[in-house]
Amino acid sequence: MKNTLAELWHGNINPQSDSRNNTPEMKQLMEYMARHHEDLLKGMTEDQRDVLERFDDCWSEYASLAEEAIFVYAFRLGARTMLEVMLPTAEE
Repeated sequence: MKNTLAELWHGNINPQSDSRNNTPEMKQLMEYMARHHEDLLKGMTEDQRDVLERFDDCWSEYASLAEEAIFVYAFRLGARTMLEVMLPTAEE
């Protein structure tokens, strides 16, 4: 059995990149978003493109923070679940 913590430490497991675009629906959605983004850029002035670029930067930073928070929450939830499974209950 692999040592998950060692694999994580050595960078062989990367939850952020391993979980992105892993379903056909997500891949298709990303393609739609890219196409719509390009369509928006075509009709924009330089100032509007600058505003959209700043918006995109903010959105990327927000999404990264949100993904981190979800990862931490899910990891802790999984750990609490394992503790509950491993510890004896009052009924035992």
